[in-house]
Amino acid sequence: MQTRRLGRLGHLSSVLIYGAAALASVSQDEADASVEEALAAGINHFDVAASYGEAELRLGPWTSQFGPDVFLATKTGERSAEAAWREINASLERLRVERVDLIQLHAVGDLDDLDRATGPGGVIEAAIRARDEGLVGAIGITGHGDGAPATHLEALRRFPFDSVLTPWNYVLAADPSFASDFHVLQAQCQRDDVALMTIKTVSRRNWPDGADQSYATWYEPWDSPEHIDACVAFALREPGVTGIATPGDIGLLGRVIAAAERASELTDDDIARVLATAPDYSSPFISMPW
Repeated sequence: MQTRRLGRLGHLSSVLIYGAAALASVSQDEADASVEEALAAGINHFDVAASYGEAELRLGPWTSQFGPDVFLATKTGERSAEAAWREINASLERLRVERVDLIQLHAVGDLDDLDRATGPGGVIEAAIRARDEGLVGAIGITGHGDGAPATHLEALRRFPFDSVLTPWNYVLAADPSFASDFHVLQAQCQRDDVALMTIKTVSRRNWPDGADQSYATWYEPWDSPEHIDACVAFALREPGVTGIATPGDIGLLGRVIAAAERASELTDDDIARVLATAPDYSSPFISMPW
């Protein structure tokens, strides 16, 4: 699998980042099979969070087997320094490690939330303490929603975050306001050598009312190879993007891996042909479950 430099962190990360939200509610056997599938495909960057159900516990048995080339990131959704400090230490215990490569301020998607996270007594103080004490190697920020790219740009003005994990896909790129905010953030990340990672690559829309929610994702994902191929190819050819997170359902991992392997074969015209007229394709942020 192709690797890209993770900004100034220097790690050569696989272009697919294992989105461990997929492990939130699976058995250990199911988790083991999925992690094995990821490693066999060359994925060497795993991204989890304290709030992802049982995911940290499911990854825990694997961390002693991860070699030095595997990058391990987790997230804290707490906003106060005290609560975040406790959560970071609990994550290390669940993951069975003394240190993670990256701690991320989780789900910071608007300026009010950013104020809480980066203000006096905010989670940023716990992240800095964890870095200074050697519990984490670097500090990043993540977020959902239409305001995420603009919020993350402001975050970079306030603190030298090492990474940003922000939404990007074909339908979001068709929104002039969202695309403008994303590209300004993208340029700033390139100037500051910040790792720019993206989420919601294969999101199709919010689940329709009454739909059989056959995947564990909170949004309805694309699941046909044609659409997944086009979505992955679109995201991976965006300049400056160091990697894309895989969706939060273990059943989609193989299809996304196959799409990454085929991404260079698709032209821009191929992508547009599939996605520009894709049925019922819309932002997942029209309605979010929080």
